[in-house]
Amino acid sequence: MRSAIENRVSRRKFEKKPVTALEKENIVSLIYQLNEVSGLTMEFKEDGSGAFGKLRKSYGLFTNVRSLILMKGKKDDKDLKEKIGYYGEDLVLAITDLGLGTCWVGGTFDKNELPIDSGEELICVVVVGKVEAPSLTEKMVRSVIHRKVKAMEERIISDRPLPQWVQNGMKAVLFAPSAMNTQKVMFKYENNILSAQIADDYSMDLIDLGIAKKHFEIEAGGKFELGNGGRRYL
Repeated sequence: MRSAIENRVSRRKFEKKPVTALEKENIVSLIYQLNEVSGLTMEFKEDGSGAFGKLRKSYGLFTNVRSLILMKGKKDDKDLKEKIGYYGEDLVLAITDLGLGTCWVGGTFDKNELPIDSGEELICVVVVGKVEAPSLTEKMVRSVIHRKVKAMEERIISDRPLPQWVQNGMKAVLFAPSAMNTQKVMFKYENNILSAQIADDYSMDLIDLGIAKKHFEIEAGGKFELGNGGRRYL
């Protein structure tokens, strides 16, 4: 999974052939395991192409979208968005290890095409599919959306030199995807206590917080408390 952190990039152009039965089985099994641990209700949809069939929603940025994962959970879960990011990134990285392409999608799809239970909230989707080498369009989109990666010093506040384990975790954080590549999640290391927080002034911010925490934990171990400003403990 550590290699997946470095290798995964957002993919928007997919091959027409669907995922195989074995790939679907693996994805569904991963979703089941993560739902059991998290209390989420993420769901694999083999054909969700209808949600990307209207140009006004997808702006023509996606090609041959078929399979996707509904990133959802109970409406009354106060940590729903952060959990979606945290456990969803676990899922995305595992799917990357299967050799498939993925992309987090927050708003450029039609939610009306993806009905869910009344007690649930659909936060976003992750599109999944077979991919070839990045197309010219994908490269252009990436060059526009993905600005320069911020330096580690811009992502963490500290009252002392960073120990090696913090540096290792932060290196993984620098690879974490974020909405429009804003890289807003900030870490704080003071009095030997590490915490993570975000401004939370955009709909996807808490998702990004969960993703960043997951990346840190994969590389440096430990576990973060849920919540904006949650601390890491061993």
